[in-house]
Amino acid sequence: MHATPYRPVARLLAAAGLALSAVAGAQAATTLKLAHFAAESHPAHIAALQFKKNVEARTQGELLIELYPANQLGSPPDQLEQTSVGVIDMNLPTQGALDKYEKAFATVMTPYAFASYADAHRVLDGPFHDWVAPRLEKKGLVLLSTWEYGFRNVTNSRHPINTPADMQGLKLRTPPELQIIAALEAAGASTTQIAFPELVAALNQGVVDGQENPIGVIYHFKLYEVQKNLALTQHVYNSMTHVISRDSWQKLTPDQQAVVREESRSAGLLMRKLVAEQEAAEIAKIEAAGVAVTRPDIAKFRAVMQPAYDRVAEYAGQENMKTFLDMLSK
Repeated sequence: MHATPYRPVARLLAAAGLALSAVAGAQAATTLKLAHFAAESHPAHIAALQFKKNVEARTQGELLIELYPANQLGSPPDQLEQTSVGVIDMNLPTQGALDKYEKAFATVMTPYAFASYADAHRVLDGPFHDWVAPRLEKKGLVLLSTWEYGFRNVTNSRHPINTPADMQGLKLRTPPELQIIAALEAAGASTTQIAFPELVAALNQGVVDGQENPIGVIYHFKLYEVQKNLALTQHVYNSMTHVISRDSWQKLTPDQQAVVREESRSAGLLMRKLVAEQEAAEIAKIEAAGVAVTRPDIAKFRAVMQPAYDRVAEYAGQENMKTFLDMLSK
């Protein structure tokens, strides 16, 4: 008989409970930072935008992704180090950065290891992933999927490159990755390591004659504007690899982990598609800008790579190299 007078109070309490639940739900959202080194116009960032959109939609806002492109959170090595200790949640390093944590990654960038993009994808998505993922997790990083970056090519300001003989006397900038250094030095060039943000100034000032990068980097960072020659040497293949801090990963629910892994793979496939579609057009645009583009006989470059193979095998470890070569042969 006393129920009626208390109904307004009950309604107020119920409404307050709903409001508190909404606040608690909002507070439960987890924000993950994804940092990478690509330009905002590059396929990597377009793929990262898809990853962000889909993860947020599929988790109904439980997971939020903050993107930091173009080295906003530090140099590539700094970003990866911060990811390994959980300061940054996710990163897109290349194998050349990851091999500082797990030497098996060093094998991927063996000069002329892959005949095509499809060849690389077959190995990296299958046996290679299964081989290195458990090793990397011990170093504080969970391997989600392999995206793309591309075959690397040489630009210079002195003359066209058609054979290894044309590399003689050229001073080329490389990142601090032994495989790239070994490949260019085996071909006859000398190398020096300069941080990427300083590269354009170094090219303009003649500190180096040239540099090497995938076509997408040469195009999107407009390196062709300060170089007269592009040679499609395709000396090393590498790709951006999506990793997440083990600490960040373990904070996610199994359902959230499944979404993150699935959308990582989907984003990687998008990046591969965009790189494949855009490379030919970007080369044409570079050529239209007045750059001399040469297409050297790859066999002549591969023929002088034995010193590079030896250096990479020593760096990666002979057993690691044997395992990797077995994957290639299959």
